[in-house]
Amino acid sequence: MLRLRTFNLATHLVTDASFSILQLLFGIVVIALFLLTLWYLIARPNPHQQHPRTNEGEPQLWRAYLALAKPRIIPLLLVPTAAAMLMADRLTPVSFPTFIRLFTFTLCGGAMAAMGAHVFNSYVDRDIDATMRRTRSRPFPAGLVRPERALLFGTILTVGATIILAVVVNLLAAALALAGNLFYVLVYSIWLKRRTPQNIVIGGAAGAVPPLVGWAAITHTIGIPAVLFFAIIYFWTPAHFWALALVREEDYRAAGVPMLPIIRGRSYTYRSIVEYTILLVIATIALYLTHSMGTVYLITAILLGTTFLLKSLRLLHSPSAALAWSLFKYSNLYLALLYCAMVIDRLVAH
Repeated sequence: MLRLRTFNLATHLVTDASFSILQLLFGIVVIALFLLTLWYLIARPNPHQQHPRTNEGEPQLWRAYLALAKPRIIPLLLVPTAAAMLMADRLTPVSFPTFIRLFTFTLCGGAMAAMGAHVFNSYVDRDIDATMRRTRSRPFPAGLVRPERALLFGTILTVGATIILAVVVNLLAAALALAGNLFYVLVYSIWLKRRTPQNIVIGGAAGAVPPLVGWAAITHTIGIPAVLFFAIIYFWTPAHFWALALVREEDYRAAGVPMLPIIRGRSYTYRSIVEYTILLVIATIALYLTHSMGTVYLITAILLGTTFLLKSLRLLHSPSAALAWSLFKYSNLYLALLYCAMVIDRLVAH
């Protein structure tokens, strides 16, 4: 009996050690990819980018750097992170002081990682921003920030986020956040965005990483509820951005970005929006069916999803720029309210 217990203990220790080694190796690979990405961005100048005058000495400089990080988007990334952490804590409870520590530093690190990715994206897209009406006033086209200093800013944010998550939270959360950053810059910004109308579909995976980070922060693993969190954002992204592309089609055409309405036409885009909205609604309900969420969430998800689907169907049958813009604005509200409902649902459950 003693030998059996000793064997089981040894097996458990070996398994834990193997898992830790895999986490460490994953983190090393992700960091290596980040360094290669940084080298690529520095060594490969943008051939389409003119070098505008820079006004870095002016008082609005700090606002220009903040604008590169796109802070208005950050809450949409932090709310699902928080919701995932609350759900994970319900299934794998930790002490209250530990939860507060993990919650604070995960959101801080996640925000910094997302801001770093946005800065890199702004750097890569600076030529596109100069040609599109809605982005001409951004820091790069306006000549407010030097590209090399923006790269340094993005690097500081990304490295700082990785260190915070790795030291205070855990290696898996840090590696996932950094992997999401790399996927956004390498796969979406550099590779897909200018080459395929499926850029948003595949690239949307980067924006769906935050709940995985939140879940890993508490559990040190990636569970089925976290995957469903990921799926919700993943299916939401195409409908959201294609609605915007319908309104800004001429801007994207002038910039040479192959968005779906340009390549496949508006009718195909309307149908695709409806299809992804249906997948989105299914994913939100599946989260309840796995017993990860309660009644408050389910009711909210059904109401919000029904409204989203009705708006998508209305756009399909009575297409107009006004309806597309209305759908785009609602999609932002939808995601914010859905994840707020998740947070409330978990707080009520506690």
